[in-house]
Amino acid sequence: MSGQAAQPLQGLRVVEFTHMVMGPTCGMVLADLGAEVIKIEPVAGEHSRRLMGAGAGFFPMFNRNKKSIGIDLHTEDGAETARQLTATADVVAENFKPGTMAKYGLDYAALSQVNPRLIYASHKGFLPGPYDHRTALDEVVQMMGGLAYMTGRPGDPLRAGTSVNDIMGGLFGAIAVLGALIQRGITGRGMEIQSALYENNVFLMGQHMLQYAVTGKHPAPMPARDNPWAVYDVFTVKDGEQIFLAAVSDAQWRVFCDALGLDALKAEPALATNNQRIAHRPRLLRSIGEHIGERSAAELAAIMEKAGLPFAPIRKPEDLYDDEHLLATGGLADLRLSDGPQAGKTVKTTLFPFTMEGRRLGVRLDPPRIGEHTDELLQSLGFTTDAITDLRARSIVA
Repeated sequence: MSGQAAQPLQGLRVVEFTHMVMGPTCGMVLADLGAEVIKIEPVAGEHSRRLMGAGAGFFPMFNRNKKSIGIDLHTEDGAETARQLTATADVVAENFKPGTMAKYGLDYAALSQVNPRLIYASHKGFLPGPYDHRTALDEVVQMMGGLAYMTGRPGDPLRAGTSVNDIMGGLFGAIAVLGALIQRGITGRGMEIQSALYENNVFLMGQHMLQYAVTGKHPAPMPARDNPWAVYDVFTVKDGEQIFLAAVSDAQWRVFCDALGLDALKAEPALATNNQRIAHRPRLLRSIGEHIGERSAAELAAIMEKAGLPFAPIRKPEDLYDDEHLLATGGLADLRLSDGPQAGKTVKTTLFPFTMEGRRLGVRLDPPRIGEHTDELLQSLGFTTDAITDLRARSIVA
């Protein structure tokens, strides 16, 4: 486990009805900041516990520092048990289709009648409007919101390589919760807040929308964009390795040429300024590539680092487990897996990219087993052992 950092939300209770990535991300933020986060799952467990392939990391990544209780909300006893839990909560988070929570009396309108201090965080595909009935996925909003167009090559839209909208949608939900908590401290009342995948994606596209507004030119996809810097690209070098190299100012260009022995290019008057170099960019990049093609990526990285220039080796996700900076700064923490064939195995997970009082927010609780905290939580509500046994025998709780 990682060392304890500041826990500014200690004492706050969050009950989350979430699945997959977006809602669980919001809960994880609050949990990492010290809140007690209770994950209400179906009796069989949240579906992402059983995902394979690209979804295999969802549950262990986004459900640390949480407690688990399994409840069958489709039964009246189950829904009433969930309502009793939410009556003790400061925050409820959910990310189901519009209308789902109301079927069980777990929507904001119902819960706030009992608990007017409640902050209710809904995570949806779209904010209320013409699209709010649609089923959204990260892929859907990337396609319709311009991100896939900007990421892929012309005519070949491509989703980003991670769940950017799901994750950021959860982060924005958590930001709104924090703001609502401050407001509640002033007024004494809670509120409903909403975060949405589509609006998150549109926010990400804001810089390109404004690029069009400012220049009058349609933004080109990133692989074909009008690059503002001449040397800003990936080069293939010795043994097929790849490395990103950049020189984003005229001063950096001169240092770049000196470091790599590009005296002839440095001496060309036609390449003296960045804008001049952009006019000659295809020829320039080809000349640089030919000059460095027999050097290794490690050699070039050492040269660039010594010169103080921007560079980056091209890595795969698994390479990050051996990153010296992450290992030295505590950016990875131990985590015990709760599900699947690797259950019980300790692996490394990533932490939030900030410090509080100089320390990273760590892992206090491993991702929970389904229903790991059911007895503890129900007993705290006054349920007797016999009552819990009865609920479990009727498969209402797990």
